[in-house]
Amino acid sequence: MEFPNGKRFAFSILDDTDDSTVSNVSPLYALLHDIGMRTTKTVWPMACPEGSQLFYAGETLQDSGHLRFAHELAGLGFEIASHGATMESSDRARTIRGLEFLKKEFGSYPRLYCNHGFNRENLYWGNKRFQSTLLRLFAQFVRQGKFITYHGDDEHSPYFWGDQALAHIQYVRNFTFQRLNVLNVNPEMPYRLRSTKYVNYWFSTSDAPNVDAFNRLLTSERIDELEKRGGVCIISTHPGKGFVHGGKVHPTTESILRYLGKKPGWYVPVSDVLDYLRQVQGRSIELGKVGCFKLELRYLANMLFSQI
Repeated sequence: MEFPNGKRFAFSILDDTDDSTVSNVSPLYALLHDIGMRTTKTVWPMACPEGSQLFYAGETLQDSGHLRFAHELAGLGFEIASHGATMESSDRARTIRGLEFLKKEFGSYPRLYCNHGFNRENLYWGNKRFQSTLLRLFAQFVRQGKFITYHGDDEHSPYFWGDQALAHIQYVRNFTFQRLNVLNVNPEMPYRLRSTKYVNYWFSTSDAPNVDAFNRLLTSERIDELEKRGGVCIISTHPGKGFVHGGKVHPTTESILRYLGKKPGWYVPVSDVLDYLRQVQGRSIELGKVGCFKLELRYLANMLFSQI
């Protein structure tokens, strides 16, 4: 694949805001800015007054410092995206308040959304991710039936906000893989599914939940192969989980990013990459039953057998 301005491959980072504070992610963003990368940061626009046992360490945009930091990133060309209204489940009213807050602060609704944790308002999450009945049953068996029910797409639920997502959100993350070149597992992305009417486009990403996984996945050999193949890497990770210690970026991570920065990569936010892929496709790709089954099977295989 060819990329704008003669670039050889595309690379971006999708920052899940879990555990993120200004102090534990700002050095990473300073490094990304220094080497010419512009990526995507998700945020929680609303406070969580009920508290959170799992995600209490993260900041929301109701923290003035984090809001100021998000504005600084947006001004530098980073994308601000949604990880839901806040760190715990939000009913329709709070979700809408969060979307309106982002529009007011940044001039537009977020173009990209990522489901978060166990939030009940997640869209087509849990076993609803699987459109194939056979693979849905297999996933339930693997998880020993431990699927929570999610309601963001349920019109009869107080957590419903699918109509708002359809109106305002362009891209929603679905499956993640421990593969650097996402086009190897999901060449059709961004794609539509007829059975998920409240999502405009789905996309897949590479998966690196923390700094150690990020460093293991991004070897120089894989980066060189990504360049050679003209591939696309969108890597989901949590910069708040170990990327910065004592105000400094993990030395291995810094070495990896500087190695990448010297290569002829197209380093733009995730929505820009997805826009370009749609342009290259020349049409909206709707995955049929066979294509959907193959993608879901690849995801399950990755979940069961990946060693990265």
